[in-house]
Amino acid sequence: MIYKSFQNDLSLCLGSADTALCLPPLAYVSDKVFKYENENFLNKGWVPIGRADRLFEIGDYETLDISGHPVILIRGNDNKLNALANSCKHRGARLLEGNGNTKGIRCPFHSWLYRIDGSFAAAPRIETSYAYLERNNDLIHYKLEERLGFLFISLEEKPEVIDKWLGNFAELHGDWPISEMKTTRKWTREFPFNWKCFLDVFNEYYHLPFVHRDSIDAVYHTPREGDLSTGNFATQFGKTDGTGGLLESQQNYAFGNMPGLRGDALLGTRYTWMFPTMTFACSNDAMWVYESRPKDERTCIVTQSTCFHPSTIAQKNFKEVSKIYYERMDTALDEDIIALKNQFAGLNSPKASQGPFSPTLEHNVAAFAKWYSTRMLKILKINEKRNL
Repeated sequence: MIYKSFQNDLSLCLGSADTALCLPPLAYVSDKVFKYENENFLNKGWVPIGRADRLFEIGDYETLDISGHPVILIRGNDNKLNALANSCKHRGARLLEGNGNTKGIRCPFHSWLYRIDGSFAAAPRIETSYAYLERNNDLIHYKLEERLGFLFISLEEKPEVIDKWLGNFAELHGDWPISEMKTTRKWTREFPFNWKCFLDVFNEYYHLPFVHRDSIDAVYHTPREGDLSTGNFATQFGKTDGTGGLLESQQNYAFGNMPGLRGDALLGTRYTWMFPTMTFACSNDAMWVYESRPKDERTCIVTQSTCFHPSTIAQKNFKEVSKIYYERMDTALDEDIIALKNQFAGLNSPKASQGPFSPTLEHNVAAFAKWYSTRMLKILKINEKRNL
């Protein structure tokens, strides 16, 4: 049972950004809390898993772990993406690893064969088994939806309707042609801190003058008040001097406005946290996306995707100049990682405590803390009743 003091601490996160406190340190370091998160935040609802265009050709696949569920993302012959359980229906062996392209899915253990849509194709030397003949041998399908080029997976059999889950997400991002953006670079790394730490730092302006003083701080103005979200996300817009996609010293390399921009998109950058595990930023010329998937309470798997509009990719100097954008992404990230390792060491102190938010500079972080605490308190109260 999670301590009663933890529930009291969570209740302090429920107010507005100017009255609420940050998530309690226990939310970042406790294995018990992590278990509750896995069971109730990742096994339920919709989990964002990045851009759909990274799997382009028929047969392209990528393997993921979602809350302990091994998953295969694969593009079928109908050009639709499927999310399949990465577990053979015979003896449970893992079917695929990493990423690549395949014409079929063959189990490495006993050579059971599946089509790329997950349907069963063949198995050797088992035709006389009545149990084999009478059961459904197709791979398990998970629910998968695409909105604005982003993928969302649900491990539930009957999840909430995706558009209800997302609320006014499309409306608040309508100034950018997000669905047209294409991923041009993607990498995945493991980091030694809690998954929420990474998402916290990406979504707040407060640390810019201290962590990014000589790299990107001068690009960003104080952001506007955070937008009102009716879905499971938080978003905030801020004006920039030049593009948020480049370092202060590199602004003369900017690609310029991508087509289809209007309103805010012409003036700055929008930062969005898709609860629980994905965040992204849109500037006038680029979009960068991070997924932070928990491995355990002290380790996260982070995937970074950098995206551009097709018209930008078609420019003659794209290959050369895009490297300068990638350098900006990596430079800012390296600075964040130093700060995050230090922060996580402090969060493990028995004397670590909750602090207040800077209301304007930490809007998205405060919104997530409220979302997280509301759900966690509900879960803990239900479990208390069950244990009475």
